[in-house]
Amino acid sequence: MGQWHKTGCVLCAQNCGLEVFVEDNRMVKVRPDKSNLRSEGYACRKGLNVIYHQYPKDRITEPLKRVGDRFEPISWDQAISEIAQKLKGLVDQYGPRCLAYMGACAQGGHCEGAFGLSILKALGSQYFYNSAGQEFSGIWWLFGRMLGKQYNVAVPDEHSTEMLVGWGWNGMESHQMPQAPKVLMEFSKDPDRLLVIIDPRKSETAAIANIHLPVRPGTDALLIKAMIAIIAEKGWENKDYLNQYVEGWDMIRPWFENFDIKAALDVCELNLDQVVELCRLMTTKRWCMHPDLGIYMGRHSTLNTYLMNILGTICGIFCVRGGNVIPGMVVPMGYHADERDPKTWRTIKTHMPPAAAGSFPPSVMPEEILNDHPERLRAVFISACNPLRSYPDTTAYEKAFDKLDLLVVNDIVMSETARLAHYVLPCRTYYESWDGTFFPWTFPGVFFQMRRPIVPPPGKCLEASQIFTLMADKLGLIPDIPDVLYEAAKGDRLTFGAKLMEWAATEPKSLAAMPFVLAKTLGKEWNSAALAGLWGVLMTAPKSFRKNAARAGFATGIDQGDRIFQALLDTPQGLWVGQMDPDENFKAIKTPSGKIEVYIPELEAETKKLDATSEAEDIKMPEAFPLVLNAGRHTRYNINTLIRGQEWNKGKRACTVSINPADAESMGFNDGQQVKVTTEAGSEVGELQISDQIRQGTVLIPHGFGLIYDGSVYGINVNRLTKNTHRDPLGTPMHRFVPCRLEAAIG
Repeated sequence: MGQWHKTGCVLCAQNCGLEVFVEDNRMVKVRPDKSNLRSEGYACRKGLNVIYHQYPKDRITEPLKRVGDRFEPISWDQAISEIAQKLKGLVDQYGPRCLAYMGACAQGGHCEGAFGLSILKALGSQYFYNSAGQEFSGIWWLFGRMLGKQYNVAVPDEHSTEMLVGWGWNGMESHQMPQAPKVLMEFSKDPDRLLVIIDPRKSETAAIANIHLPVRPGTDALLIKAMIAIIAEKGWENKDYLNQYVEGWDMIRPWFENFDIKAALDVCELNLDQVVELCRLMTTKRWCMHPDLGIYMGRHSTLNTYLMNILGTICGIFCVRGGNVIPGMVVPMGYHADERDPKTWRTIKTHMPPAAAGSFPPSVMPEEILNDHPERLRAVFISACNPLRSYPDTTAYEKAFDKLDLLVVNDIVMSETARLAHYVLPCRTYYESWDGTFFPWTFPGVFFQMRRPIVPPPGKCLEASQIFTLMADKLGLIPDIPDVLYEAAKGDRLTFGAKLMEWAATEPKSLAAMPFVLAKTLGKEWNSAALAGLWGVLMTAPKSFRKNAARAGFATGIDQGDRIFQALLDTPQGLWVGQMDPDENFKAIKTPSGKIEVYIPELEAETKKLDATSEAEDIKMPEAFPLVLNAGRHTRYNINTLIRGQEWNKGKRACTVSINPADAESMGFNDGQQVKVTTEAGSEVGELQISDQIRQGTVLIPHGFGLIYDGSVYGINVNRLTKNTHRDPLGTPMHRFVPCRLEAAIG
């Protein structure tokens, strides 16, 4: 007899609630979970096909060591002993800057982060690489300056707004807010609300929008500067809001005076009256914005976001209901790292700071390996990510990883990155382990779900958190734990906690090693280091979370964290663990002034010089590459590299090279033929798809394909077409504006 289990999707950051039917210890059916309080019975086709993620053909189930050109199975003890010995030897010889950890960025589980970062810091390194640095370095760095902490990412309060402005975002396909297609359709049909989409093409979301501004690719920054100039010229800015909550507007207002608005909008290929009307709506309605990769990974990247944040600020949308708010968090996504602090590292070769809440941008890693500096990267520990298909410039990454003295990969499969590793360590999937994510997508409620194992792991697979604990133990990073704690871990949790604190007060090394101490005690009893780590997080939660939890019904007290922990165990579909006071959102700002600080000196010169004349010249495409490649299209048929086999897309045109009919006609192309796409980085061949959704002069290719699976390769690895050096000053690759050309494939 089988049984339905409540769980969640692990394929995107929305983690919609799912119910999975398990029979004979195997997942066989999936349906949406109506009892999940965040997704409320919504799930997309990706989540409903999560079984294809759970059971890939290239699953690994035992530790592997590279021997020559092949991999051989070894024991856990041998693997951990050899890795620890090599790690320690490299750090002793070359210093801690030789070591990097890349991980804690999976869409299904974040618990490993505390363990991986604890090892990194214990060995003296700050080199933490994460996918946040791939996409969000600019926006998180800006929020660090404007709102005081890099993890203070202001999210749209879409349920309380009158107008939702999506910019470079195709939510009907990519989601990136709870129940996005449902929410967007409701906006589109509601006569009292407006859906505005600013996007070069008529995407699935733009097609249902009440207002669509088809901005010319690469001119977003120019458009936003023009909009700020319009509002300032007409005196439409929210003066009361600016006086009360904003620092620096008077300093930057002159940047937007005497700006040639009409010339700028001509370059953007937009109608002046339509843009002025949108500015009027923005200064008279309650609105929020939802930018996405079209902004973050487009031309000017960080400048795009800076100007967008200024636009939002002068309209008074930050930290107010219906605007963009600082959400509540169980724990922050990362930590604040200000590069102005001399204790904060920069990378050796590229001099890049950790702009994305403590993480460095993956685009610079190849250069940090491929140099002759004595402190270059020599050892990289990668967990639950696949940089050879997820990060820019596959060719550069291959060359770099080949030069490493030590590459260790934790994964569930023999990924393209794992194939280059010296050691591959088998992880449990997120349906074989306890884990959860800390994405702060909701307001004012704080939602959390701790997924539990619903099927047993095969072979010798362990949680990533357990693997890191074994590593820390072998490296000698964990102090001796007294027997009394091991015994206490078998009983009442609060009694254990009291004894743990007694011991910690006498052991100076205990706090730095606390994730591992919990893993070796409670984690041993529960067969989960991640679950033990969560208990520790809840028991030591910051005051802000404890206040939010009390509002959600968890009365304050020494046992509050334990009661929340038990409630999560008792509620597999997740629950509201906190409730913010919407009227106190400004208190979450942590800048020196306590206000939104809009003057950022590093961006002054770039903002001032941005004008129609320079942009019209700079945006001209080179003769060799006359088209704009959008590298990494979101569709319902791709999900990073998390579903490797393409059985779930049988009968679908999942990976195509898409262009406008006019471009196809001018080049003599037919739908379905094979074409070669060439950029500065290289060439790839794929199937042509002709669609009027695509703007003339542009080429769209989805990400997450080109995987080596079951002896063959399906689709294009779009990161063969991107250069890691084609990035903005904070390391974000400009994947939404890659010059390219098309030609018919030969043979």
